Amino acid sequence: MDLSTVRMLRPTRTGIVTVTAASAAVAGVVVLGLAPSASAGPRRGPLPLGDSGLPETRRSEAIAPGVSLTRIVRGQGPAPAGEIGRTTKGPWRVDVLTIDPAHARGHLRATPGPDLKRAEPTTALVRGAGALAGINASFFSFTDSVEYPGELVGLGLFGGRLLSEPSANPAETHLFVDASTSKVSVGRFRWAGSVQNRRTKASLGVKAVNRPPVVPAPCAGTPGGATCTAAGEIVRFTHDFAPSTPPGPGAEVVLGSGGCVVRTSTARGTALLPGQTSLQATGDQVAPLLRTATGCLTHVDVLKNEAGKRIPLRSRHFAVSGRYRLLDRGKVVVPAGKSYFFGRHPRTLAGATRDGKIILATIDGRRVTSVGASLAETAAVAKSLGLYDAVNLDGGGSTTMSVRGTLTNQPSGSRERSVGDALVFVDSRYRA
Repeated sequence: MDLSTVRMLRPTRTGIVTVTAASAAVAGVVVLGLAPSASAGPRRGPLPLGDSGLPETRRSEAIAPGVSLTRIVRGQGPAPAGEIGRTTKGPWRVDVLTIDPAHARGHLRATPGPDLKRAEPTTALVRGAGALAGINASFFSFTDSVEYPGELVGLGLFGGRLLSEPSANPAETHLFVDASTSKVSVGRFRWAGSVQNRRTKASLGVKAVNRPPVVPAPCAGTPGGATCTAAGEIVRFTHDFAPSTPPGPGAEVVLGSGGCVVRTSTARGTALLPGQTSLQATGDQVAPLLRTATGCLTHVDVLKNEAGKRIPLRSRHFAVSGRYRLLDRGKVVVPAGKSYFFGRHPRTLAGATRDGKIILATIDGRRVTSVGASLAETAAVAKSLGLYDAVNLDGGGSTTMSVRGTLTNQPSGSRERSVGDALVFVDSRYRA
């Protein structure tokens, strides 16, 4: 779901509803010639969607040791086009990827693709990461009308590198991954950034990472080198952002891989080499940046969890951002809401069961063959799948699952949408 609105398979033999050609036609799916799977899928039992007693089918396939893909189709259909948002008959199509770290040989991680400026289809992100499977993840700028459509909105942590900071949105919730242990946790993280001069010990606060800094209106036409005292900000950029940093009035200081200043400019916009970073300042932050950014600097990132514990940034750490926590230790915690965001849409969700299994799932929507889920329905589905902690990731037209580099679900648009990042499962041990 973009920010403009808020901003093949094999049946297991045990506990699965038998599918006939007739029932499959009612559900809006095609029965494939499939064989049993030894991989454990999600907890079995009817999904809590629509009326009780609706027909439901499940088909599972072991796609790697300790990894299964399950497709669940529930309800009767196709739905009348005018009743997608309110029908109690369905149908619903849910694809569930279950990863059991006790038996899987691979690891979960997140990837933003080649850079943060571009958005790419989830299938391309899965292929590019050399992954077996994946789903779309964080909210992002989305629209092609902006200059940086792939720019993440919220925490983005990739291999211990903070490429996007948490937003001020109180609904923002994060999925944190330790790729070396395949443990995931859900919660809200806080970040504070600064830069310190190693010789003078003078420090400056950094407002954000890898997003264009706000240019105060009085400073918009300020020529290079001129002074503007309206309130501005300092933003840090890495070479991951784009081929060039955002141009405009202000100042920019480029640091080499060792943190030492390699060039200074009284205007913004430059190319960064791998390993280089830059600091951009606007408004009243220009003079302090130019005064402080001499010699060698040290970036300081402080990331803390909800309990206030500082989280060390290690190469095995990854994190993506969602909107609203669905489950907190088995309890449904989504708030009541009547806005568009809370209604029925395609949904992407992720989390962990109490015994540590990882579940990534998509619920197709805005189709007569799958009507989607409200935020409350999504939380109920997460609980029924056995999740203990879960987060609602970006949904709507972004909802996508890819397995073996091909599209698994049915996105709501006419084609697969390009997104900012993805959660992917790589079928090999994690190596930093």
